[in-house]
Formats: sequence, structure tokens, C-alpha cells
Amino acid sequence: MKRATLVLAAIIAFAVGVLIVAPSAGAQWIPMSVLFGDMGNADALILREIRLPRVAVAFLAGAALSISGMAFQAMFRNPLATPFTLGVSGGAALGTVLYLRFATPFMLLGIPGQSWFGFAGAAVAAGLVYALTCLRRGFSILTLLLAGVAVNFFVSSIILFIQYLSGFAQSFLIIRSLMGSVDAVGPQTVLQLLPIVVVGALALVPLAHPMNLLLTGDDIALSRGVDVPAIRRTIFISVSLMVGGVVSFCGPIGFVGLMVPHICRLMIGHDHRWLLPASFIFGGAFLVACDAVTRSIMPPAELPVGIMTAMLGGPFFVWLLLRNDAATQENP
Repeated sequence: MKRATLVLAAIIAFAVGVLIVAPSAGAQWIPMSVLFGDMGNADALILREIRLPRVAVAFLAGAALSISGMAFQAMFRNPLATPFTLGVSGGAALGTVLYLRFATPFMLLGIPGQSWFGFAGAAVAAGLVYALTCLRRGFSILTLLLAGVAVNFFVSSIILFIQYLSGFAQSFLIIRSLMGSVDAVGPQTVLQLLPIVVVGALALVPLAHPMNLLLTGDDIALSRGVDVPAIRRTIFISVSLMVGGVVSFCGPIGFVGLMVPHICRLMIGHDHRWLLPASFIFGGAFLVACDAVTRSIMPPAELPVGIMTAMLGGPFFVWLLLRNDAATQENP
């Protein structure tokens, strides 16, 4: 426990450092000290209205995706599970594509139409996966996985079909939205995304110990008094809420939910009572750091942060496969 406390303290210190430095990074370095001077200064305005909200949204998105991946890896007992396994991200992406292709731009309750369509798509996909799973008795993990894969393939085919029918300009917007980024955000976006992430994360907090038992197998978890189907439903709904919210505002940002939980397990261990806060904090800081790099390496252009996470995630995925294979051979 002492080691876990020290590691968590180090992760918090790392996150604080990233959050202090990241707003200054960009095509032009803007020191945070300008916020304490003339508030009408252009640099202070850029920090206050653009960069600070962008850092906050990146932190929330990274934190949500990280603990979502952690929860799914525990539920499936599979280290390769990600927040996008069950098609919720694909549903949100389809909603966004439908908006860009067919809808008239609108704003409702201060939230852009693209986000409304994205969240609606995520809700429909989650509801469809849940309904397909409930057709069979109980809440079978295999049925849930197969339903998610089927929905993922279905929405991906629709997205490709819509893109094929689109013109050049619309096709570019669709591709750009599917890359995943946090560049088109503002102070209002932080307030809109915050409750979604907070509610989803708080729903997972009391499940930390049950998730430890899920890793041992359903029979052992049931013998310890864990209502396995209810725990899986709660995880599924909480993760769907967070992933749908993040993708509706930021687009699909891949590999964060795969990489961060594994990195945190190497540092702090497998106990979800420690792993959950570690993944939340480190995941947020990780995506903030990635976004700071993407907006600094090619000024004045900015790479979508989804490209950076994919570039990091590909080699990490291969390393994970080789590492797990080696571990299996050593411990048959």
C-alpha cells in the first residue's frame, strides 16, 4: 500500500506539471504569467478562451477513455479490450457523419448539433447492443461482445456508404471528424463534458473491488456475493455514457483506453481501488501531453491528437501482444 501511495502521488505530480506547462505550448509559446497582467491582452485572451478550455477538455476526455478501457478490460478479462469494443464509439461517429452529410447546422442549449447527433448515435448503438444481449437469459459476456462487434461492423459500413455518396468537401469533413481532436472547443464545452465524465466515473468507483473479483472468474465472484450481471450492466452503461460523450465532442480518439490502463498496472499494480484513480489522472495528463505535442511540432498547422495516439498505440499494441505471448509461454 505504501508503494501504491507513492506511485499515485508521483502520477498526481506528473499530471500537475503537465497541466501547468501544456497551456503555454503551441505555435507560439505563451507563458502563464500573462494571465496575471492585462486581461485584455491578446495572449491572455488566447490562453483563457482557447488553450485552457482545450487542456481541460483533453484531460476529461483522456481520463474518461482511460477508466473506460480499464473497466472493459476487467469485465472482459481481456487486456486488449478498449472503450470502443462494443460499438458505442462507432455509433457516435455515425451520428456525427449523418449530421455533417444531411443536417442543417444548429445549436441547442448551447451544444452544437454535431455533438447532439454524436451522442444520439452512441445512445442508439448502446441500446441496440444492450437489447441484443438481453435477448438471451442473463448478461452473457460472450453475447455482449458479439453484439458489440456486429454493431461496430454495421455502423462502419454505413459510414463508408455515406462517405462514398458525399462530395469532396463533405468527405473531407467526415474524415477530419473521424480523426479525433480537441481543437474545436471552448469554455462551454468543458461545462458540457464535465458532468458526463463525473457521473460515469463516480458510477465506477464503488465497483473497484467487484472488478477485482471479476478478474478471478464468474464462479469465484458469484461465490463472494458479487451480482455479476448487475456489475456488468453498470460498467456497460457507465462506459457507454462516457465514451458517447467524449466521442460526440471530440471524435474517436483511439488507443488511450488501451495504453493507459496497462501503463498504470505496471506502475501501481492490478488492484482497481488504486488503478482507477491512477488511470483517471494519468490518462487525462497523457492526452493533454499528446495534444500539446501535436499543436507544437508543425506550426502553424496542428495535427489532430487522434493521429498522435494512433502512432503511439500501434507499436504499443504490438509490444502488448508479444509481451502477453511471452508471458503465456513462460506460464502455461
